[in-house]
Amino acid sequence: MSPARSAVRGARRPTRAQARRRRWTWLAIAVLLGVGLAIGISRIDVQRAIRELTLPLQHEDIIRQQADEKQLDPAMIAAVIYAESRFRDQESHAGALGLMQITPETADVIERLSGGKTFVTSDLSDPEINISYGSYYLRYLLNRYAGNEIAALAAYNAGTGNVDRWGGTNLQEADIGFPETRAYVDEVLDKQHAYRDQYASDLGLGD
Repeated sequence: MSPARSAVRGARRPTRAQARRRRWTWLAIAVLLGVGLAIGISRIDVQRAIRELTLPLQHEDIIRQQADEKQLDPAMIAAVIYAESRFRDQESHAGALGLMQITPETADVIERLSGGKTFVTSDLSDPEINISYGSYYLRYLLNRYAGNEIAALAAYNAGTGNVDRWGGTNLQEADIGFPETRAYVDEVLDKQHAYRDQYASDLGLGD
């Protein structure tokens, strides 16, 4: 074998040190890729967890169905649930029940307006019934106040008697007589936009 061919063959065969360096290089690349992938996944998980804590959404199938049936913005239904209960089934000090915090008295009114005859108070713990009743009442209030969302939301919180005194169909947020009701309306309208932005697909809102 000529010295030239021997040199070529020697150049093609890496030394042990070179092979070791290559192995370590590939190992480092694999580790970096693994770390990057883990960071990417954890970032997605963290972002999802933060969103679910700060702006929770549950029962979106019921919300979509009720919004379609009652011609409501599903983001408004979600925002009212958020403002009322943060999507937790609970009872208030005033006796309001469930996700949309409906009092038995209001439920009786809804039952009478809708022509129902089978309501019992325990029904309000059922998410489907609660959201159905709350959505029915929202549609009733929007109709009563000629589509004025501020008036309808204020009435949902403070009652129709107060809203009628404050201006009825012409009510503006500045006209609301109770600071807590003003804050409630402001929160619902703010969260309505947030639900549209962050849960458009879940709520069937499309692009």
